[in-house]
Amino acid sequence: MEKIRLSKLMSEQGICSRREADRFIELGWVFVDGERISELGTKIFPNQKITLNKAAQVQQSQQVTILLNKPVGYVSGQPEPGYQPAVVLIKPENQYCGRDQSSEKRFQPMHLKNLAPAGRLDIDSQGLLILTQDGRIARQLIGDDSTIEKEYLVRVSGTLPKAKLALLNHGLSLDGQPLKPAKVNWLNQDQLRFILREGKKRQIRRMCELVNLKVTGLKRVRIGQVRLGDLPEGQWRYLTAAERF
Repeated sequence: MEKIRLSKLMSEQGICSRREADRFIELGWVFVDGERISELGTKIFPNQKITLNKAAQVQQSQQVTILLNKPVGYVSGQPEPGYQPAVVLIKPENQYCGRDQSSEKRFQPMHLKNLAPAGRLDIDSQGLLILTQDGRIARQLIGDDSTIEKEYLVRVSGTLPKAKLALLNHGLSLDGQPLKPAKVNWLNQDQLRFILREGKKRQIRRMCELVNLKVTGLKRVRIGQVRLGDLPEGQWRYLTAAERF
């Protein structure tokens, strides 16, 4: 059995992100088999027990995850010339409190620190975008081994014979790689539902191009078990303690 870098192992075990792991190690907040580890680059065996002290646990419990109904025209990640990143919409006046406002967490400026999108949503697409401070959730949603479903409502123009609908479900390739099986079906005469377990760049639009369809509107409505629901466009809310992806 080979030793593995501690921070890598902590990420693989879902304890925290690698960046967080390095910071926790530097602070002396990580223990392996009960022994404090404070040296970056430390390697351990995969079967050794890793624990965090209470300070790290408290810090993790204070990290927030935000659901945003991103409008068209905002980029999900790094800003592009002439366009704003979706994170600029995370401000008090855009917080959606739903029916029971008393139970909602209130916005704090510290909730913007290290807040990053967990996955992309194209500038010309709208709907559910997740932003999080929690490396565990980011890895769950966009890690290489993630199998979480993402559901989209897609308006299209063009004709789609049954054989090409079958291809959308399984049989297409992008960037020289076969796509994972998808679930694609008609909702009405001009709208398809796509359920994917991967997220290649502009994947749905490129899949549609391969079967001679043009996408005229794209909205993400679900990630895992978390739904966009009645969250208004341009508004956001916190992921609740009861919600799981």
